Amino acid sequence: MSNAGGLGIIGAGSMYPAVLRKHIQKCKLATERPFAVNVPLLYPDVQEIMKIIVEEKVRIVFTSAGNPATWTEYLKKNGITVAHVIANSKFALKAEACGVDAVVAEGFEAGGHNGREETTTMCLVPMICDRVKIPVIAAGGIGSGRAMLAAMALGADAVQIGSAFAVAEESSAHPNFKNSIVGAAEGDTRLRMKKLVPVRLLKNEFADAVGQAEAQGASTEVLVQLLGRARAKLGMFEGDMEQGELEIGQVSAMLDQIRPAAEILSAIWKEFLTEKERISEMRF
Repeated sequence: MSNAGGLGIIGAGSMYPAVLRKHIQKCKLATERPFAVNVPLLYPDVQEIMKIIVEEKVRIVFTSAGNPATWTEYLKKNGITVAHVIANSKFALKAEACGVDAVVAEGFEAGGHNGREETTTMCLVPMICDRVKIPVIAAGGIGSGRAMLAAMALGADAVQIGSAFAVAEESSAHPNFKNSIVGAAEGDTRLRMKKLVPVRLLKNEFADAVGQAEAQGASTEVLVQLLGRARAKLGMFEGDMEQGELEIGQVSAMLDQIRPAAEILSAIWKEFLTEKERISEMRF
């Protein structure tokens, strides 16, 4: 991603600290361009992860799923640019007050961890842009140049794209998962586990079991037991398409092929410029 002109982001949430260090070192060898690390703050080993990030001289960190007050000052004191992922205005203002350099406004359409408010990107981005003075990065349901242009029209300074690159050839996702994403249709994802941390999942036996438990009023404890350990690894990285946790966004219904990350990025950028030109020529 970085070599192709985007900002590649390593997802630390799926990695033990030693594995993260290995991937950061591999990334530094693979590119001289900037890259970032995303750290879900509720994950275990976060203290060790932050120590590794500083030791390896990572220059950009995206924090998510937790309180930005906990680590922003530490990261910035070590010369690191910090962006924090939010899903509502309250937390955008809090993140800004904590000193983050940018916020990622992630709408309800996004894959993975999500906001309880279920605010869509179309509504969320302009609300956040109107409330904060720092740069706003739009996320959630963005997988094309047209969507990128729409986000800019809403006031965003940049976009963050996840699901569209989950099917990149270089993605570490299991081929079974990639093929399931490519084959996904409208309505094949659902927001689940709202009593824990809301997460958007591709439909399968595990997601159906969670949905049934929630419909029956399952407690947080029951959901934790149902989730178990390493459920995401089982699905997304080991390829169990029924019992694994398959995190992906609604944009999966628009994805129809597996191709190199550079090719995906090039297609998005080309469409963005084409649509930007088309809009500029419209008569109002």
